Amino acid sequence: MSENNKQELGRKLGLGAVIALGVGTTVGSGIFSSLSEVANAAGSSLFLILAFFIGGLLQIPANFVYSELASAYPEDGGQYVYFREAGSRPLAFLCGWISFWATDPPSISIMALAIVNYLAFFIPVHGLILKFIAVGFVLLFMSIHLRSVKAGGAFQTVITALKIIPFALVIGIGLFHLQSGLLMSSTPLEGFAKGGFTALIAGIAATTWSYDGMGAACYMSGEINDAKRNMPIGLILTAVIVLALYSGLTFVASGMLGIDELASSEAPIALLASKIPGIGQYAGTLVAIMAIIVVIGSLSSCIMYQPRIEYAMAKDNLFFKSFAKVHPKYETPYFSIIVQCAVAIVLIFATNLSGLLGYFTMVALLKNILTFFTIFVLRRKGKAHGYNPSYKCPGGPIMPIIAIVMTGTLIYGELTYAPLQSILCAVIAVATGLPAFYYWDSRNKKTEKADKQLAG
Repeated sequence: MSENNKQELGRKLGLGAVIALGVGTTVGSGIFSSLSEVANAAGSSLFLILAFFIGGLLQIPANFVYSELASAYPEDGGQYVYFREAGSRPLAFLCGWISFWATDPPSISIMALAIVNYLAFFIPVHGLILKFIAVGFVLLFMSIHLRSVKAGGAFQTVITALKIIPFALVIGIGLFHLQSGLLMSSTPLEGFAKGGFTALIAGIAATTWSYDGMGAACYMSGEINDAKRNMPIGLILTAVIVLALYSGLTFVASGMLGIDELASSEAPIALLASKIPGIGQYAGTLVAIMAIIVVIGSLSSCIMYQPRIEYAMAKDNLFFKSFAKVHPKYETPYFSIIVQCAVAIVLIFATNLSGLLGYFTMVALLKNILTFFTIFVLRRKGKAHGYNPSYKCPGGPIMPIIAIVMTGTLIYGELTYAPLQSILCAVIAVATGLPAFYYWDSRNKKTEKADKQLAG
C-alpha cells in the first residue's frame, strides 16, 4: 500500500445519511419539468398518475440490486467496486474514467447554474456575475464536505428534509381542493390516439429520469456505520419515499389541472402552485424558493458522494495516486473533492454544457445496465470467492432482470433519439479509457515485479 493510502476513511454516517443522499440526489430540478413531459406522453390524467406510480415501482428493483451489492461490498466506490469484484478491471476502470470526465463534474456545473438561474428571480443580476455566484455555491459546498464527513452528512439530512417540506405542503393543501372531473381528463395526443396501453408505456418511460439517483449512497458504503444493515434499509426506504412524494404530487396536479394544461406548461409546478388557495398569488416566489432548495440538496449530494469513485480507483493504483489522499485532520478524500469541483468550475464558464452532457447519456446507461449484470456473475462466484451479502434482493433473478429491462428500454430510446451522438461518445470513452487502463495496469505489474525482485 502506498504512502497516500495509509489513512482510511472512517465510518461516520448512519441510516439518515443513506436516505438523505438517495432522496437528495433523486428529487432534483427534473421534477419541475418532467410532469409536463409525462403528461404529454400519457395523454390522460389517469395514465399520468399510473405512469409515475408504476414507473416508481419499476425503479425499486434497481435499489434491491444495489442493496444486495452494497451489503456484500460495504466500501467506497459503488459501481467501480462491483465491476472489480465481478472480475472485470477494464470495465471497473472505464466506469470511473467516464464518471470523472463525462458525468460527475458536468452535473455539478449544471446544478450550480440552475440554482443561480432561480436566484435571478429575486436578484437582478445576469451573465458573468451569475456564473461567479454559481462558483461561490460550488466552493461553499466543497468546503462543507471537505472539512467533515459527519457535518456534511448532517447538512445533507437537513437540506433533504427542507426540500421535502414544500412538496408535502403543496400535496397536503392540494388534496382538499381536488376536482374529481379533472382526474379523468384526457386529450387526443398522438400516443393516446394510438391506444391506451401505448400511451401508458410511453408515460412510464418518460418518468425514468425523475427516479434516477436513488443509489447514490453506494458510492459511500465504506463510510456508513453498520453498512450491511443500513445500506439495504436506507436504499429501500429511499425508493419508497421518492415514490410516495412523486405519486402524491402527480395525483394532486391531476386533480387541480387538466391534462392539456399540464402537457403544454413549461412550468407545471408553478402552474399547480398558482391554483392552490392562499398561496396562489405567491406561486412564482414559492416555486423559485422550492427550486433553489431542491437543487441545493442535489448539488450538495453530488459534491459529497461523487469524488469517492476516484478515491477508490486511486487506492487500487488505477488512477492518479493523489486522489487516494485522506486529509489527516478532516478525514475526507480532500484531493478528489477539490479536483472534481475545480473541473466543475471550469465547466461553469463553458458554453452549451447541457448539450455536452447529453452526449454521454448512452455511456451512463450502459454503465448502469452492466452493473445489474454483475449480480449474476457475483452470485455464481458465491462465498468461495468472497461474495457473501447480508441482504439478498427478493425474487432471485427477477429483480435484476426488471432493472435490466428498464435500463434497456432507455438505451433503445436514446439510440432512437440521438444515435450518432450515442455511438460517438461510446467510441470516445472506450478509445480513451482502455489505453489509460492498460497504462496504469502495466505500471502496477512492473511495480509488483520490482517489489518481488527486491524481496527475493
